[in-house]
Amino acid sequence: MDPAGYPFVRRCALNPILSKKDIPYPAELIFNAGVCKYQNRYVMCFRNDYGSSEADFAAGRGHLETNIGFAESGDGVHWEVAPKPVFTYFDDGCRRAYDPRLTVIDGRCYLCFAADGECGVRGGIAVTEDFDRFDVIYMSEPDNRNMVLFPERIGGTFLRLDRPMPVYGTGGEFFDLWLSRSPDCRYWGAHQRILRAKDIPFCNSKCGPAAPPVKTKAGWLTTFHAVEKLEDRVLSSWEPAGWRKLYTAGIMLLDLDDPARVRGVARLPLLVPETAYETRGFRGGAIFPGGMILEDTGEVKIYYGAADTVECLATADVDDLIAACLEKPRAASAEGPAN
Repeated sequence: MDPAGYPFVRRCALNPILSKKDIPYPAELIFNAGVCKYQNRYVMCFRNDYGSSEADFAAGRGHLETNIGFAESGDGVHWEVAPKPVFTYFDDGCRRAYDPRLTVIDGRCYLCFAADGECGVRGGIAVTEDFDRFDVIYMSEPDNRNMVLFPERIGGTFLRLDRPMPVYGTGGEFFDLWLSRSPDCRYWGAHQRILRAKDIPFCNSKCGPAAPPVKTKAGWLTTFHAVEKLEDRVLSSWEPAGWRKLYTAGIMLLDLDDPARVRGVARLPLLVPETAYETRGFRGGAIFPGGMILEDTGEVKIYYGAADTVECLATADVDDLIAACLEKPRAASAEGPAN
């Protein structure tokens, strides 16, 4: 049975908040968006896969192209989409850029993205001030992806969470979450593993970053994705063979001064696929946060891709999220349950 999420996390009644019907150019799957506040507006860069339909995949001839689109909003719920895509990346043998994440640092907006190509999967970082021109300042070696930046420097140093994919070292898809440091966002080192997949109760495969961390009074509130490979059932999917990976969203709290120190990890997932828009789509059973915004009211907006098909929104109170991260596991009673 899938683990239940926390009841204090509320899905937006208008979900999905962005889908292919909202896009003024070829679009099929709109998901895994990066969202932040920039220059007094909510801004979003979203992944757009296009060029094939569910029927194409069912017939065994599906192939999707990818670009990154842009939208902005006054309330973080209703979005106005730009008339054309804003970012692609074809240098260094790369075929596409996808899964954008946005972080504002010192008044500039940084776009983290993944890129596929002849060298495998790589992570990239670009900088923009207008979402029209992007300056790519970093491309990782293979194989690394799911990079997110902290929204401020600590001790003058940029910090990044990422998920390298060491297939040979781990013997399969057993990937962990790492922290890296940089003096200039171009050269990265001092790598530390800070969360192991095997230490997450609702994960039996891989974990990694999700939305960029947000700063709270108690520490850096940080979402992550966790994957459970299913043996007992096949999930809804466009792929004729089905899909067996359940993606849930987790959350943890990192120390403010030393983010390599994990203060606590919530014992339950924040969000588990439940609704029709989360359980049916290109890959049903996939939830993947890409943006998190802490409002002045204490409300936290969590933006997430659902079923690799649409973009959605959930909200929670920041104090509830912190409490969940710091909750100690309940000790089992030596006397057994009361009669």
